[in-house]
Amino acid sequence: MTTFTALCERAGQVVPTTRTVRTASGGVHLYFTASPGVRLGNTAGRLGKRIDTRAWGGYVVAPGSITATGAYAIVDDTPPVPLPEWLYTRLTVRQASRALTAAPSSVQASSYAAAGLNAETASVRQAPEGERNATLLRAARALGRFIAWGDLPREQVEEALQWAGEQAGLSPRSCEATIRSGLNWSIARNGQRRAA
Repeated sequence: MTTFTALCERAGQVVPTTRTVRTASGGVHLYFTASPGVRLGNTAGRLGKRIDTRAWGGYVVAPGSITATGAYAIVDDTPPVPLPEWLYTRLTVRQASRALTAAPSSVQASSYAAAGLNAETASVRQAPEGERNATLLRAARALGRFIAWGDLPREQVEEALQWAGEQAGLSPRSCEATIRSGLNWSIARNGQRRAA
């Protein structure tokens, strides 16, 4: 909550009054509604350290639940208010700027490489809980060959997979480690392009 309060202060905003739940570990969940047609994903640390967001495809433990570390309890029973525009902007600007631009950047690049990038990132974004990290690793291994063959720049693949992994709900650090491992494995095994 300290980090979120600081974020609000830096933005010149007040901490929104909305439904608030204290977690079993002492954290806080703030509930907001989304505008019709808005489909935000999940984030981990995008707004600030230890600030995660849950939206499409995400979940939180509901108040009244009891875990081994304690109970989840309502602190403020105010009905959830709409997500403030300034927070919505912060959650979507990065998404828009990191949107997949799978247009291959090298002369040798093919529409096949671009299609592969789009398909693998879509697969990661849609991976069900319990399969997200394994799906990210498979995607990195599948895309590493395009880097090895000069069809896609590594930075483009890393950024696209990082974005997709975070949208699926994986932590930034976990995504980075999995992507690096998968790409390195694939690049080492795909040094030469196979004849067409």
